[in-house]
Amino acid sequence: MSAPFLLGLSLAGRRVVAVGGGAVTARRVADLVAEGAVVEVVAPELDPRLRELADAGRIAWAARGYAGAADLDGAWLVHVVTDDPSVDAQVAADAEARQIFCVAAGSAALGTARVPARSSVPTATGPVSVAVHAADDPRRAVHVRNALEEHLAAEAAAYLDSGVIDLRARRPRGGWVALVGAGPGDEGLLTRRASQLLASADVVVTDRLVPRSVLDRLPAGVRVIDVGKRPQHHPVPQVEINRILVQEARAGHGVVRLKGGDPYVLGRGGEERLDCEAAGIPVEVVPGITSAVSVPAAAGIPVTHRGLARGFTVVTGHEEIPQLPTGGDHTLVLLMGVARLRDTTDLLRAHGRPATTPVGIVERGWTADQRVTLGTLADIADRAEAVGVSSPAVVVVGDVVTLAHGWAAQAAETGGGAATPAGGHTAYPSVPKESVA
Repeated sequence: MSAPFLLGLSLAGRRVVAVGGGAVTARRVADLVAEGAVVEVVAPELDPRLRELADAGRIAWAARGYAGAADLDGAWLVHVVTDDPSVDAQVAADAEARQIFCVAAGSAALGTARVPARSSVPTATGPVSVAVHAADDPRRAVHVRNALEEHLAAEAAAYLDSGVIDLRARRPRGGWVALVGAGPGDEGLLTRRASQLLASADVVVTDRLVPRSVLDRLPAGVRVIDVGKRPQHHPVPQVEINRILVQEARAGHGVVRLKGGDPYVLGRGGEERLDCEAAGIPVEVVPGITSAVSVPAAAGIPVTHRGLARGFTVVTGHEEIPQLPTGGDHTLVLLMGVARLRDTTDLLRAHGRPATTPVGIVERGWTADQRVTLGTLADIADRAEAVGVSSPAVVVVGDVVTLAHGWAAQAAETGGGAATPAGGHTAYPSVPKESVA
């Protein structure tokens, strides 16, 4: 059979006959029923999924083997796959004689129709159907289909540069706010839903930790309002940010509040949601990959690890650290902890953590400029000052830091990693992305 002519069929209300009652038929029949086809299955026994459909009255079942061409009367499409090749061949021949298209799932060469690898992908502009045929190579067809799904689901990334489509023109009317997490710094870690909402926004209210490339690809005409906070510099207070979100949505705009990491992990997303909802503004929350977990991971540090750490706590470094478990088997993750690092390490030691507790600082995680500084509670503040550690950075305290890329080299240099090596600090650059992936 030559390469098929791909064609969409409207089978709603039309008779389809499926010969064979196994798992392959079950998958195909489920799709046909979802399309509204009137399906009859001819088979002595049924796969449990088909039996469930039959018991519910959603398909007809002739509980017997194929009885000849009369079984195909009135059919618009025939599907056959049994455990007997001769039966499959007979069904295909009978369908051919009656000019009915036939899908022979057990041997494509027998049939006159083929079912491509298919899916329906929800996008910001509505669902898109994907169908892929790959010259009788179903595995390759599925691979290509999956790649197309990824491409379409991240529709914003595909269309923002080209301007092929204005997603804002296709969204529901009325103002709304979406609190969207941008992830830890690599735009590839942005979620599909985040990309869709960015492509349909009128206004993006952003902080400073959002990847610049994401903002650079926004559609023309989208207003970007930068409300980013920097250490000791908060030009737009939180109450004003909340007011901006409400005001823009009330004006009928689609507003994305784009925040680094996750909006609900020390991001004040809860405050923003409550203020918007109090004003009657519909709010959607789109989680992001939190930097509290992902940035340490980029440096090779898991926040939990069997035999090393059974739990972890995430706290803000802007405030005094509360009393927490002091064992190295409980990981402490500090966000925004650089400015008060020396005070924090002193306090942790006063609370009972040993001076030899491993500490890692990961700056600019998941970017080309990522840098990791390793030490202990006794010396990490000195090491950080020596290399000029700055925000954004995530500080990790606990035994899991010994799994960091570079820790083994430091331990060998310092005789265990607790003492400051000759020359002061040890700072390790980012592991190349291909090594991390």
